[in-house]
Amino acid sequence: MFPTGNWEGMYFSEELKNAQKYGYTFEILWGYTFEKGFVFKDYVNDLYNLRLQYPKSDPMNLICKLLLNSLYGRFSMDDSFTSTKIISKTEYLEFEGKYKEGIKDLIELGDNYLVQYINPKEEIKTMLDSGRETHNVNISIAAAVTAYARIHMSQFKINNLLLAFANCYIQIRIPYTSLVHYLTLLLVPRN
Repeated sequence: MFPTGNWEGMYFSEELKNAQKYGYTFEILWGYTFEKGFVFKDYVNDLYNLRLQYPKSDPMNLICKLLLNSLYGRFSMDDSFTSTKIISKTEYLEFEGKYKEGIKDLIELGDNYLVQYINPKEEIKTMLDSGRETHNVNISIAAAVTAYARIHMSQFKINNLLLAFANCYIQIRIPYTSLVHYLTLLLVPRN
């Protein structure tokens, strides 16, 4: 997405600071404040150093890599968990009447169905359990990780393209981009 003109959205403050470097202006309407910390520093350093001790062909290297990569994904998960149940076809209509809005998937298994659904009673239990149920998700951490990745990539995407085209083109406008490796430039030939 490459918005132009005016729009509203939710953005990580460090990403807004980066956008300012490229000439973007904005007005902050409201926001959330989070404490900054290095909560995974030891975890990441220990696993990374362990990974370096093994060649890429060793399973320990792959395990360390997967644990490091999964850390980010864990925090960005949707915490609307589903339930799965096998129901006979004769009982399914009654089940559907009760959970119709929550049914996410239905697979036929002979005389039965494998049903994946969101149980509204479980949703209410989660909301009313005074925090006893832990889902271990935190969108602010996941958003910060992806924003820092976009910030890091922006310096290469913009500076290298400008250097490559410096002798042939004059820069008119460079839109701020996402992590996707496409950068749309509006360039005109130099006269």
